[in-house]
This record gives sequence, C-alpha cells and structure tokens, in this order.
Amino acid sequence: MNDRTHRVVALEVGVATTRADRRRGLLGRNSLGVSEGLMLSPCAAVHTAFMRFAIDIVFVDGDGRTVRVVPQVRPWRMTASLRARSVIELPAGTATAADIRVGDLLYLAPPPPQSREELVKAHAC
Repeated sequence: MNDRTHRVVALEVGVATTRADRRRGLLGRNSLGVSEGLMLSPCAAVHTAFMRFAIDIVFVDGDGRTVRVVPQVRPWRMTASLRARSVIELPAGTATAADIRVGDLLYLAPPPPQSREELVKAHAC
C-alpha cells in the first residue's frame, strides 16, 4: 500500500529475507504478474543479470519510505541506493501507474477478507 495515495501497489508480495531467497530473487521466472511484487530485505542493490523481463525497482529505507524509484530496469542492469534498507521489485510500469514517489510510505497490509465468514472470524474475540 502507498500511504500517500491510498493505492494498492501489489496484491501478492513475496518477502525474501534469507540470503538464498534474496540471491534467487526473480531468476528463473518468465514474468511477474500485474499484481505481484517481491520485497528483498535487507537489500540496497539489485541486478537483473539472467532475468528475462524488465522490472520497476523501488528502494525504501528502514521506515518504509521510498528513497529511490528506478522504472523499467531491463535485463543485465544494476542499480543501488546507499540509503535503502529494502528493495521492492514490481512489474515494469507499476511504479508510474501507482504514482510512487520519493518520500512515499509503502507498507504491507493484510488482504481484505474474501467472504462474510472470514470477516466475522477476523473480528471475533
């Protein structure tokens, strides 16, 4: 979610916190779904070597504030931000479509309940 715009940036966000998961990233995938993303933490630099598609890269600090947005990063490129604590990889075009700007607070939110039963269960004591 983007706190400034109240827009959903991605509905399904994977979180890579281990060295192996961060190293693997999106390698081996043919694409990233329009509502998908991958958060790498800790991370301050990414490369797109061996990738098959372009992505948007959003660098965020320890508070979840955007410190740099790099759209349309094609395969075989590298980018970094020394102020970043985490990186969010999104399908190419998402950062522009979601109007993500430097200074925006991005955060993970639970998905909304899918049914009335889930809504009741979520609010049960």
